[in-house]
Amino acid sequence: MNILITGANRGLGRNLVEKALINNHKVYAGVRKINDVASELKDLKDRYEKKMNLIELDVSDEESIKRAAIQVSKEEDSLDVIVNNAGILKGRGKEIEDLDYTDLEDTLKINLMGPMMVVKYFLPLLKNGREKVVINISSEAGSFANAYGGDYPYAVSKAALNFFTAQLKDAMKDYKGRVYAVHPGWMKTDMGGTSAPLSPEISAEGIMKIIEGDIKVDDNQFFIDFTGQSMKL
Repeated sequence: MNILITGANRGLGRNLVEKALINNHKVYAGVRKINDVASELKDLKDRYEKKMNLIELDVSDEESIKRAAIQVSKEEDSLDVIVNNAGILKGRGKEIEDLDYTDLEDTLKINLMGPMMVVKYFLPLLKNGREKVVINISSEAGSFANAYGGDYPYAVSKAALNFFTAQLKDAMKDYKGRVYAVHPGWMKTDMGGTSAPLSPEISAEGIMKIIEGDIKVDDNQFFIDFTGQSMKL
């Protein structure tokens, strides 16, 4: 399969890239700045040169997304999978009275508008693909049923991303696409911190099983965790 992964430089993104390459897929790894690639991602490029392409794709910049789509379309007629992984967490621990407008604006731009624009520009390639899978990396923080007072920008952005995922699932039904918002678990990453119980390698492995169809998901579900289990909206 041809797979696009945003936010590929580190954490879950880099692990998804590695797992996809190990499983013999072709990967377009999106990074914010092509001249600022983490050493571990460079190592993967060296090891899987023919299967991995690094592309500059800043999800906060529509023109960057558009250029990336043009670049990929010059090399491929189709994509099978889009993984919207890039995201940020700002304003952690702030009470609503201390909420910073810029934190909210930046978070919505990257966590919501970014995935929407990635789908906008890469959808023509995806519609030509065999599998037609969209994975939006979400969070249990975006669940209405589990709402808590905190992490306001992040939680609101993920709740909105879940709604967009539901819309996209409906829009893709005539193409027999599979569209999911995936809670990857609390992971040991820059965002999750060292206290997290889960490694990004384990989460990436589960997400790849969902992509490849080894984990079957009920057709009526779209908000799931990395094991394919339904999440409460």
